Amino acid sequence: MDYLFEFLTVALLHLLAVISPGPDFVIITKNTLSHSRKIGIYSAIGVALGILVHVAYSLIGIGLIISKSILLFNAIKLLGAAYLIYIGYKALTSKSKTFIKRVKSDKEISSLQAVKTGFLTNVLNPKATLFFFSLFTQFINPNTPFAIKFLYGVEMTIATFLWFAFVAIVLSHKYIKGYFSRFQHYVERVMGAILIALGIKILSEK
Repeated sequence: MDYLFEFLTVALLHLLAVISPGPDFVIITKNTLSHSRKIGIYSAIGVALGILVHVAYSLIGIGLIISKSILLFNAIKLLGAAYLIYIGYKALTSKSKTFIKRVKSDKEISSLQAVKTGFLTNVLNPKATLFFFSLFTQFINPNTPFAIKFLYGVEMTIATFLWFAFVAIVLSHKYIKGYFSRFQHYVERVMGAILIALGIKILSEK
């Protein structure tokens, strides 16, 4: 009970950050609409695993080093932006296919690829780095036991997966996906353009 208020604060701040549109949301949307519910959910697993990485380095203090090192932070920013632009470019240049053909295509990505895409999208997001550093330094008491902080991290990981799995389930509903399938080619290009725009936005931010 001593840490209940702190836990609720962390959970609320994280929830607001997770549901805010960003690279994670775009990649879940793209993979779900372009492939399947399963691929969307595996992508959500990847994003959630990325949260564990942010929590881990925040707990051991590397987050402080990253936040204080302009060179290191810029390296993460460049990698993250380049990755978003790369997957956005792939979406923009994909061949036009109907929904049915795409599902049956040999180019359907594997579950492992979906996890990797979600993971890298989250881990290489510099805004996520700054968010977790801020969370662990400004809103979590330094005297909070390590075990309690670890539980906060577990909660944020589970919450992230549940939210994006929910997004994947909603978007893969037969009526919703059936509607988008008529514009599959254009939807993928819009998602690609958004990913590229997010990459450029990250590059342009100080």
